[in-house]
Amino acid sequence: FKYKHEARHLRENANDVLPVFAYLEGEMMKKIRMCFPNEKTFQEGFEEYILDCKARNLRDGTINHYRESIKQIYKRIPADTPISSMSPQTMADFYISLREDPDLNEVSMGTYARDLKTLMRFFMKCKYLPFFEIPLPKADKAPIQTYTDDELKMLLKKPDVRKCIFSTYRSWVIVNFLLSTGVRQNSLINIKIRDVDFDNSVVYVNTTKNRKPLIIPLNEDIIKILKEYLQYRGGGIDDWLFCSVYGKQLTRSSNYHALWDYCHERGLEQTGVHRFRHTFAKKWATMGGSVVVLQKILGHSSLAITEGYLNLLTSDLKKEMDEVNIIRSLKQEHIRMRA
Repeated sequence: FKYKHEARHLRENANDVLPVFAYLEGEMMKKIRMCFPNEKTFQEGFEEYILDCKARNLRDGTINHYRESIKQIYKRIPADTPISSMSPQTMADFYISLREDPDLNEVSMGTYARDLKTLMRFFMKCKYLPFFEIPLPKADKAPIQTYTDDELKMLLKKPDVRKCIFSTYRSWVIVNFLLSTGVRQNSLINIKIRDVDFDNSVVYVNTTKNRKPLIIPLNEDIIKILKEYLQYRGGGIDDWLFCSVYGKQLTRSSNYHALWDYCHERGLEQTGVHRFRHTFAKKWATMGGSVVVLQKILGHSSLAITEGYLNLLTSDLKKEMDEVNIIRSLKQEHIRMRA
């Protein structure tokens, strides 16, 4: 009788043996549990993490990234979730729910999963969670997108300065500058006229992702373009190099949309500001540039990050494999078979 009673109890309360979060019938389900007033919630823990980021003087861009990312995480793990209820299964169920969203690609899913892991590790550091491993699900890496040679020819064709508006001419100069330096957009819009040193053929990039200033050499072509641009742009040494039509600093949004319009006016369907940085890195490598020097120009902390930019397209690999054909280079005469 005792065993029958226990078996009936387990059947009636089957849901209670499931994890706090379970992926059931295509939906992330949360089990009702007792929540004590002094128990830290997920939202409270996240706000503590943001304060920790500020205390460590992280960039505003990094903090804003987490604030945007948490919006997607809250859709799958409610803000009032007790931190103590999280477990290794939390990440697995979270990633399953991400994969069910048709609007998310592999890159976005990987980003949200890494951000959740970062938060859970912070909770462990604060003793809100016991330590346990949080393996990230394996995801396919999307190939790095770059501009083709035909697209670059269209983008680099100089507009008629006598007929075009300033924003179009400025976008053409920016395209040339991005393809000559490989700087990020945030670095680009924070360069001032005085940061361009024509005497030493370098540009001083003081706003970078890792906050380490860069000194990037300038080739002869971009120097010539910048000198001409400054004749039209005017301004003093403390003014922004790339400004709005009113001489104000470009915002990330205004620069993005200006370049988007510039690219689409030239027939390009797929565009992106960061794609210029990828193109610069790829061209540097395929033209025989040093990976070590490229690392310094891009401001990467390790060669491994730089090598990630050198993910060449299949067509490039096929071309090089045809050129480096070991079998053909060592081809010998056929051995004649005796009759």
